[in-house]
Amino acid sequence: MFLKPILFALCLFFMAAQASAHMPLSMCFDNGDNTITCEGGFSDGSSAAGVDMYVMSPDVRILLQGKMNENSRFTFDRPRGDFMVLFDAGADHRVQIRGSQIAQ
Repeated sequence: MFLKPILFALCLFFMAAQASAHMPLSMCFDNGDNTITCEGGFSDGSSAAGVDMYVMSPDVRILLQGKMNENSRFTFDRPRGDFMVLFDAGADHRVQIRGSQIAQ
């Protein structure tokens, strides 16, 4: 009788640890030549190759769409005005970066 609640609690613990071990990570930097490179991955070390990337206007209009390359990088020309970058690996695996957060 004692063992069932303990085993159940252990299962929940390991499932929660496994679920949180795959958080999306992304950052972008200015290359100094009017281009921006974003790098991405996951907290468990997984590659982000093939992850959808969007550059969007403040009214959420898509300005540019692409994918992370085999090195988990995405490079694009800096848009004029305000913009944001969306790293979109699916539900609960999205990272938004505002253009104003990317130093020039």
